[in-house]
Amino acid sequence: MEQLSYPMVLDGGLSNVLETMGCNLEHPLWTALLIQTNPELIIEAHMAYLEAGATCITSSGYQASIEGYLRLGHRKTNAELFILKSLELCLKARQLFIDKAHNSPVIYVAASMGPYGAFLADGSEYTGAYSISDEDLHLFHKSRIDLLQPSNADFFAFETIPSLQELRVLSELLNASSKPSWISFSCRDEIYLNDGHKISEAAALFANHPAVFAIGVNCTAPKYITEIIGALKKYAPDKRIIVYPNSGEVYHVKSKSWFGVTDPKGFEKMALEWNEKGADIIGGCCRIGPEHISRISKLFQQQSPL
Repeated sequence: MEQLSYPMVLDGGLSNVLETMGCNLEHPLWTALLIQTNPELIIEAHMAYLEAGATCITSSGYQASIEGYLRLGHRKTNAELFILKSLELCLKARQLFIDKAHNSPVIYVAASMGPYGAFLADGSEYTGAYSISDEDLHLFHKSRIDLLQPSNADFFAFETIPSLQELRVLSELLNASSKPSWISFSCRDEIYLNDGHKISEAAALFANHPAVFAIGVNCTAPKYITEIIGALKKYAPDKRIIVYPNSGEVYHVKSKSWFGVTDPKGFEKMALEWNEKGADIIGGCCRIGPEHISRISKLFQQQSPL
């Protein structure tokens, strides 16, 4: 993946943009609900980030899994169609932007795949506290990987992975993948994953992985990112580093709401520091919106690619 230009600007949170459009996302499928009910709004949200300057956008497939759709009464064939459609919407947004823009930069599309905890829809991606065998985890992830392997996605994006067990399973599965991937951990602080294992252990799993071109962290408080970058570079020195933290606000699972505030100008300053410390791909997760992405896009336009 050395042909890519860095720093690359990733998009921000999808849910917060959709909520500003009036969408009610209190559903087990979360943003993936709109793949079926209102796909045009997903395209509009992707476009908001492209217009803000993102050069890589992620699909709405984070919460979309075959098991999740089956649990809600859908047939497997329909579940597969919804997952593929999440990517199609992203690709359509890219084409609409390219057709509309003058001198558009190269835009990349990543097929988002969330952790097993996203399927549970109980906030366990923030803890890693789910009991499941390696075999069942393998099947959960393999179904989506196999489905999306022939797709036109530029990358796979495995996001918010909270446990070392799940990372080990993904490491083994992706050995056979022909699609480049990034793996993004969710962390409780600058030392530990959400399940309590060390970030250094997770980074070492992918240090020499043939299909994983970048490792990093998302949906983690911004205050921990600089130290995490250091750990990632130490234990996987040949991998690109991707960071897209949340706003630092606190999510309450029972009320399904966030508490706290975020400042786009402050986020811009932190993004500059993360880039200086070695982050190659920078964006945002929950509660980070187009204004944040616009600021870091303008910031990096003033710099030469790494």
